Amino acid sequence: QVQLVESGGGLVQPGGSLRLSCLASGNFFRFNAMGWYRQAPGKERELVARITSTSRGGVTNYADSVKGRFTISRDNAKSTVYLQMNSLKPEDTAVYYCNVYPSRGGWGQGTQVTVSS
Repeated sequence: QVQLVESGGGLVQPGGSLRLSCLASGNFFRFNAMGWYRQAPGKERELVARITSTSRGGVTNYADSVKGRFTISRDNAKSTVYLQMNSLKPEDTAVYYCNVYPSRGGWGQGTQVTVSS
């Protein structure tokens, strides 16, 4: 059974940075594209960044709202995907989740990111 454990969230001031991590169990990790998703209160869950498998070049793609500020990366040896978030804005406040892309359910608990002064 696949397990996803997100960490690294917290409270940060506008303009600050956070680095999220997602540890994935199971043997699926290196073969799959991975994504970071977020869900703000009262809103649908949305994809913010994704990265293909290393065998497909580790190509990244970002939502327009985070392009130039967020960077997704992966470490197959550690079965971990990261999201470096810079120049954070209040509208980035949400619970952040990782999952395969496209997602197939089986969500972790997520990690809360709050951007506020």
